[in-house]
Amino acid sequence: MKNIMEIDGRKAVISFDPDTCMFRGEFLGLSGGADFYATDVEGLLNEGRKSFKIYLQACEERGIAPFKHYSGRFNVRISPDLHADIVSAAEASGMSLNQWVENALSQCVHD
Repeated sequence: MKNIMEIDGRKAVISFDPDTCMFRGEFLGLSGGADFYATDVEGLLNEGRKSFKIYLQACEERGIAPFKHYSGRFNVRISPDLHADIVSAAEASGMSLNQWVENALSQCVHD
């Protein structure tokens, strides 16, 4: 994936902030915000570690769960024609619709 940095096993999206002329990182999958700024990769790694540690401490102090909970279910609205094409592709592959979609999504995010 583009602009994703992993810091100690946690993913953060990285962007450039033209107002500060610095790179900005923000951790993904958190129940709150934990961002950090630096001018280079090493700085992003260091500042990211600090930011995440502070975030976890603040969550503990406030009794807040630090991470979002995902149920594993979500609804997607697509055109009827695409739905039919996906069902046909799943059947042709010998998979259920759910298995086929999960496989397709997994390939998209891991390639």
